Amino acid sequence: MMLGLGPEEWQAVLLSLKVSFWATLVSLPFGVICAMALARGQFIGRDVLNWLVHLPLVLPPVVTGYLLLLSFGRRGPVGGFLYDTFGVTFAFQWTGAALAAAIMAFPLMVRAMRLAIEAVDPKLEEAAATLGASRLRVFTSVTLPLILPGIIAGAVLAFAKAMGEFGATITFVSNIPGETRTVPSAIYAFLQVPGGEDAALRLVVVAVFIAVAALILSEWLSRRVARRIAGK
Repeated sequence: MMLGLGPEEWQAVLLSLKVSFWATLVSLPFGVICAMALARGQFIGRDVLNWLVHLPLVLPPVVTGYLLLLSFGRRGPVGGFLYDTFGVTFAFQWTGAALAAAIMAFPLMVRAMRLAIEAVDPKLEEAAATLGASRLRVFTSVTLPLILPGIIAGAVLAFAKAMGEFGATITFVSNIPGETRTVPSAIYAFLQVPGGEDAALRLVVVAVFIAVAALILSEWLSRRVARRIAGK
């Protein structure tokens, strides 16, 4: 059996990859917009937005998960509306795990992107604007290529954080095999039963391997993008 993983362990690995992928993909455009607003925006409530973005970093993950349960549960204001109107539910579903992972990973994504945006010389954008380029054109042709390594770094950080998210996820969606049992939840579950240490260790090895692979891929993509920008 490949890597010595059993069906239940493979199920947890594949579910974690699925949850992390969708958590990263869906939150990516919001991360870019939020990072641009925090890096370049001058508006009332900017500090409040900054606090809200970074709040999941300082709150205990269990608190974040409980707040999600209160908000997105079927009896919650958001969850109740979504269920009654569209038949959509997040609590105790893999989509809820993706939502919890996205919220916990969002601050790391935004921070990496914000640093990349702040490193861009505004004079380059001003020069493009003086040539008649619209704001959208300036962003797509000047700003976006320059901040692309930061976007990649933020996406990979978010993916890695989502892979390792446990507290908010287990509070919001529980630990249901085949539905919400991700790698961290499976490791916790295996450690609670006699003889489960070997299975937990195998999943730990897999988690480390995926994290290292993600970091290597991020570094390779960032260098390739940087070389392309430099024209090498």
